[in-house]
Amino acid sequence: KAARKAVEGGQIGDLNILKVCSRDPGAPPVSYIKVSGGIFLDMTIHDFDMVRFMSGSEVEEVFAYGAVLVDPAIGEAGDIDVISMKLANGAIAVIDNCRRASYGYDQRVEAFGSLGQVAISNDSESTAVVSDANGVHGEVPLNFFLERYMDAYGKEVAAFIDAIVNDKETPLNVYDGLKPVLMGLAAKKSSEEHRPVKISEIME
Repeated sequence: KAARKAVEGGQIGDLNILKVCSRDPGAPPVSYIKVSGGIFLDMTIHDFDMVRFMSGSEVEEVFAYGAVLVDPAIGEAGDIDVISMKLANGAIAVIDNCRRASYGYDQRVEAFGSLGQVAISNDSESTAVVSDANGVHGEVPLNFFLERYMDAYGKEVAAFIDAIVNDKETPLNVYDGLKPVLMGLAAKKSSEEHRPVKISEIME
């Protein structure tokens, strides 16, 4: 929210480039991959949410490409590493995904604009950094999404309950659920056909 506020409030000027990095600590079982809808709908979909949230803009076009680098057994599901998007506000967004990061759950965002940038780094158990003759060492990122986002999940539930109790709109609506799915389908089509795909093409 603090990063979005910096973008929304004009602190970094006009948004030029948005980078989202999302790398899981380990690949899920192949049995999950076979029914998950593929990386775009089981993993990247959250990063599509982040692109819309951080930029305050809709995505017009998606181009997805990558390689099977983690486990050949899940290659049939289409492990893709990089996705680039053209936004309605003129900015470019780039997502890099990987199903395995040996050092933990890697979740970072950087928004670069005409007047500066704002970035979100990984969370860890502590901010302690040890410097000695062997180098400079810090903690690895928190293990997975439950540790990283537990506070956020609590706030989401509280906001939902508040909307029910006080009979008001939720912060997000059905379209906020639909649009990342359309982006995921566009990314899937792009990776299969090796070309940019407009969201309007999927909507049709």
